[in-house]
Amino acid sequence: MLTNLQAQPEDKIMALMAMYRADPRDNKIDLGVGVYKNAQGVTPVMRAIKAAEQQLWEAEQTKAYTGLAGDPAYGRALSGLVLGNAVEAERLALAAQPGGTGAIHQAAELIKAANPDATVWLSAPTWPNHPAILRHVGLAMGEYRYFDNDTRGVDFDGMMDDLKGAKAGDVVLLHGCCHNPTGANLTLPQWSELIALMQDSGLVPMIDIAYQGFGDGLDEDAAATRLVASAMPEVLIAASCSKNFGIYRERTGLLMAISEKADQTALTQQNLSSLNRLNFSFPPDHGARLVTMILEDDALRADWMAELEEVRLGMLGLREQLATELRARTGSDRFGFIAEHRGMFSRLGATPEQVAKMREDHGIYMVGDSRLNIAGLNRTTVPILAQAIAETGV
Repeated sequence: MLTNLQAQPEDKIMALMAMYRADPRDNKIDLGVGVYKNAQGVTPVMRAIKAAEQQLWEAEQTKAYTGLAGDPAYGRALSGLVLGNAVEAERLALAAQPGGTGAIHQAAELIKAANPDATVWLSAPTWPNHPAILRHVGLAMGEYRYFDNDTRGVDFDGMMDDLKGAKAGDVVLLHGCCHNPTGANLTLPQWSELIALMQDSGLVPMIDIAYQGFGDGLDEDAAATRLVASAMPEVLIAASCSKNFGIYRERTGLLMAISEKADQTALTQQNLSSLNRLNFSFPPDHGARLVTMILEDDALRADWMAELEEVRLGMLGLREQLATELRARTGSDRFGFIAEHRGMFSRLGATPEQVAKMREDHGIYMVGDSRLNIAGLNRTTVPILAQAIAETGV
């Protein structure tokens, strides 16, 4: 039987990681993997997480299963962080998931069960795992223009024109903030225009929010998601705690499903719980419990928010430094977009050949589409990257 298996496409980021590890150069720079690192190149355990783990170690009395949808307190805490008071609790079905990826996969399963004829529309470009998951589940996909390679901003007119071709019941997959892989985001007025189009066309928004707090602040980064949630009859939201709580390996995510009417929520919740049962039975709890403890404790929450703000401001400082270094080396403002983008990523607009040349000549590793992880830099390596970009003629 197993001899009939077909080789699967190689994950480009995993392949890049392997190339980086095999490179013997001491001055190599990893800008590929989407993981936050501090100035010492370490992904730290946040202070509030360590404090919560200590409390949990002393107080936890059992490792028994939680409910199929996870601990309700976790769902309430994280949905409150993302949505605020944007939607009535009675319209909200919640299910804990193994990371944001698990939430995306489960949302795709829910779409397939509710409307197997739906097309899911993706931004061009998007996170590579989005189309991979949708393809695996068996959903049709469409693509809307998003990134303008000339301006390195959003091609909003192209996006709106493409989505006019979507049919009622189709799903539009959107990045709530800190677009991955480009770093270019819609403005709130543009979000309002997009909402009007989705309302008129009968489209269902699905929001992937994996970087809340990494862009302009916790509430600012959630503003677009809250706007959509308050305006649309049905919304799917996949949230991740990997980045903003620094608990990548704990696989802590949440799928939120907003129904049009409160009397539909129970059926939606039952389906979410059933999908959890079929896929992994009970979701992991350790990370979810830590997140719940932090969000429900004033002192822990304040310390977490303070450290998250340090992370956010640090990345903004690196963006501004890189834009300044590039201006000095190129005599041009064409890289000013780097300071304007938000989150961990920016897309330079370099060709695959230029990306390969920077890797070969300078030991700089970024994804072939020229997505670079700002959090992979520090104040010492920024000038090295700027010089490589300038010498390569990006």
